[in-house]
Amino acid sequence: MLSRLPTALTLMALCVAIHAAGVSWAVRQLRRRPRPALRFWTMTRLFVIVSVWIVLLHLTQISVWALFYVWRRAMPDLPSALYFSAVTYTTTGYGDLLLPEGWRLLGAVEALTGILMCGWSTGFFFAILNRLHEVVPETAET
Repeated sequence: MLSRLPTALTLMALCVAIHAAGVSWAVRQLRRRPRPALRFWTMTRLFVIVSVWIVLLHLTQISVWALFYVWRRAMPDLPSALYFSAVTYTTTGYGDLLLPEGWRLLGAVEALTGILMCGWSTGFFFAILNRLHEVVPETAET
C-alpha cells in the first residue's frame, strides 16, 4: 500500500498546480478591474462569479483523480469514479463505493487534498472580501 504513496502525492501535486493556476488567473482578472462599489448586487455578482470559478477548479481536480482511478482500474467506470472521487475529495465519505484494498491510501490522500484545496478556496474568498472592505488611508499633507 505504501508503494502507491508516490502516485498519490503526484496526483496531489497536480491538484495543487491546477488550483494555483486557477487562483492566480482569477487574481490577475480581479486586479484588472477597479474595486467595485460596496453595493449588494455588485458584490453578490462578484462572489457568484468567483464561486463558479472555484467550483470548476475543484471539479477539474476531482476529475483528475477519477480519470486516474478508471485508468488504473481501481473503479469500474467513469461515472462511479467521478462519484467516488467527489464524495472522497469533499470528505463526505458515504462508503457505498470503495477502492480495492491496495488503492485505499489514494482515497485518504485525495480527501486530505480536498481539505487543503477547499481551505485554500476559503482563504481566497476571505482575501477578496478583505480587499473589498479595505479602508484606503488618506494621504498625509506635507
